[in-house]
Amino acid sequence: MNYTHLGRTGLKVSRLCLGTMNFGDVTDEAMSFRILDAAVEAGINFIDTADVYGTEQSPDIRQGSGLSEEIIGRWLQQGGRRDRIVLATKVYQPMGPGPNDRRLSAYHIRKACEDSLRRLQTDYIDLYQMHHIDRHTPWEEIWQALEILVQQGKVLYTGSSNFAGWDIATAQSAASARHFLGLAAEQSLYNLTARTVELEVIPACRHYGLGFIPWSPLGGGLLSGVLKQPVGGRRARPAFARQIEQYRTQLEAWEGLCKEMGETPSNVALAWLLKNPVVTAPLIGPRTPEQLKEALHAITIDLSEETLRRLDEIWPGPGGEAPQAYAW
Repeated sequence: MNYTHLGRTGLKVSRLCLGTMNFGDVTDEAMSFRILDAAVEAGINFIDTADVYGTEQSPDIRQGSGLSEEIIGRWLQQGGRRDRIVLATKVYQPMGPGPNDRRLSAYHIRKACEDSLRRLQTDYIDLYQMHHIDRHTPWEEIWQALEILVQQGKVLYTGSSNFAGWDIATAQSAASARHFLGLAAEQSLYNLTARTVELEVIPACRHYGLGFIPWSPLGGGLLSGVLKQPVGGRRARPAFARQIEQYRTQLEAWEGLCKEMGETPSNVALAWLLKNPVVTAPLIGPRTPEQLKEALHAITIDLSEETLRRLDEIWPGPGGEAPQAYAW
């Protein structure tokens, strides 16, 4: 396994981050334990979850269950594991029916952190990430609440997820005024089919020294070699089937290029992300230890400039960074 600094911090994390959104949902506890064990054995030390992840998603109140955190907490209690991992979780999404059971008020941040610590059965969270921007809460309140958690030793680093470039700039300006480190990392949607963050989010991360953690690196499965997969299962879902037809020409070229390279589409998609110097670690969400083992190969793939050019032709980006991407 290769390791890199999380942005400008001194913390080192593995080049792949184990995402646990499936834990307690499509992956039961026993399989989740096997995946966690396999990840640590392979050298992955970066594990990401969120308070909202789990199975109980009521259509009436749309609140999370915390089940993914609970599974990780029970795994940690097997001994000798907490000090081997960098544990990341998130706050923002609804965790109850009340008006203060969500977003980024100081009230909710304090309670959500205590609840996550209890479910995770740990004394501290290495990376505590705001799951979304909250433009109804002032940064003075948000940073004060997070500073208190850092001072108490309950949080080591803070991060963001799904922030715009100007949100990152605003957050860092407010943190700097308080002489606070501020954001250590941003987690955003980024893959060959979704490259909007190249306009402003990635440049903001580079400028402010944030690590960058892409979620959905396989485009929701679109980049996983879907044309070669049997019809049925996910391919039988109407929305996914329409997506395949929408991108069929690109998918044929994409999977053809991967075949020429002798690599799986999933690993080429991960290798493309890893080639970007701003990217810290793509989030992978294997459903079995075998899928995890296969993903590890992506770290060894070094894409040539010619391959990168061909990938840009198949999956064009926004044209570079803003404003040059759309203005003279």
